Amino acid sequence: MSSPLESLEPKLLWSHFDAIRSIPRPSKHEERIAAHVDAWAAGRGFEVLTDDAGNRTVRVPATGGHENAPAVVLQGHLDMVCEKNSDVDHDFMSQGIEVVVDGDWVSAKGTTLGADNGIGVAAAMAVAEDPTCVHGPLEILCTIDEETGLTGAKLLDPSNIEGRTMINLDTEEDAAIYIGCAGGADITSSLPLARRRGLLASVPVRIAVRGLRGGHSGLNIIENRGNAIKLTTRILLAALDAGIEVDVVALEGGSKHNAIPREAFATCRVHRGDLDHLRTAADACLQDFKEEFLSSDPDFEVAVETLDDTEDLQHVLNVHARDRLLRLLDAIPHGVLAMSREVTGLVESSNNMAVVSTEGDHARIITSHRSSIMPALNAIGRQITSISNLSGANVSSDDPYPGWKPNPDSPIVKKTARVFEQVLGSRPEIKAIHAGLECGLLIEKMPDMDAVSIGPEIQNAHSPEERVQISSVDRFYTVLKALLEDLS
Repeated sequence: MSSPLESLEPKLLWSHFDAIRSIPRPSKHEERIAAHVDAWAAGRGFEVLTDDAGNRTVRVPATGGHENAPAVVLQGHLDMVCEKNSDVDHDFMSQGIEVVVDGDWVSAKGTTLGADNGIGVAAAMAVAEDPTCVHGPLEILCTIDEETGLTGAKLLDPSNIEGRTMINLDTEEDAAIYIGCAGGADITSSLPLARRRGLLASVPVRIAVRGLRGGHSGLNIIENRGNAIKLTTRILLAALDAGIEVDVVALEGGSKHNAIPREAFATCRVHRGDLDHLRTAADACLQDFKEEFLSSDPDFEVAVETLDDTEDLQHVLNVHARDRLLRLLDAIPHGVLAMSREVTGLVESSNNMAVVSTEGDHARIITSHRSSIMPALNAIGRQITSISNLSGANVSSDDPYPGWKPNPDSPIVKKTARVFEQVLGSRPEIKAIHAGLECGLLIEKMPDMDAVSIGPEIQNAHSPEERVQISSVDRFYTVLKALLEDLS
């Protein structure tokens, strides 16, 4: 069966991405894609080094006459964010990604595409075997579990890396050079819940907020896209403020720490006589939300759906537990918290309310905060911890990962900018971003590493709207080849 990608240029890169997208590779489950890299390297006689974390370093010999050039590290991560729309039947653990070509864009059928960072890994594999690419010794560093914890970068064995010039291939913006990024950390709050039997005259309903765009919690947070968890919480609080006695059975929303929640669902019980009042309150909230998020989320919906009654739906949160949960979700900040004072238009600090779930006797809330200033990052974490503790929640947090401090005077940045201008005829934008990259952690392990990040145009990463621009992939690959030749 032919692939929609087989006619795209550059053929070698798209062929590798075609193979990558067909392999299930959720974060923390990179065994199959790592085995694919191993098999590819063995088939071409390339040495592969594997550290205890599972990172792969593939050593590619220089093209003839360039053996004495300094080694260059090409770095990307093997995992992908696995997000899908609720009405899409797809198992990321067993199924590859179905792709669609539409004009100048490649996307997936109702799921994330995995161009982040599949295109980058495919580009590294392509240059390694491209007979038209001139390069010195290459080290292709494929890290694991970037999307859920930067685990591979944190646990990297630096002794496997000889090169001291690194090209990170995880940029998602055409004709841009990234030279810095924010640091970040995650917090999990566990709130105890107490339950009681629902009222006899009540009926079960589900309040659904869906159709939001979601997106990358670093790149898209500045766009003020709606957060489904926050909006669902606002509907429930608005109903209570209107005198409607809403008993909460369950509240679920979001799925990934680094994705803005696109959907959330509150399973509730209300008195039969209040059902129409609840729908009226939800519709009033929808009108408010449309006014607030019209430009960022034009096509979302709020629905109040009746459910068949079951024994499971009889057990509701007591009033105290319900109010604590809703007030906690309402109080935790979401969105941009501060803009950079040094770089116009750059987000300095933010927080993403990422996931909420209620399971039996506790609620679990995951937030992900970022900042380019480590004291600010720590302060945000302390604020969220304080709010959670005041509600009675227990808090655990991951170790923060460092940002990547920009160095516009670095040799690789200057060379990359010059090559961009020579190849594309225009000077690239050189910038820092609010999203996280592995560069900060890798440089922390190898302080003498000189790094830069480039890539093609990828829009709406970490959401089912993710797409990559075909023409930008061609430009990215052309620049990468020219840069490697310049460095050789």
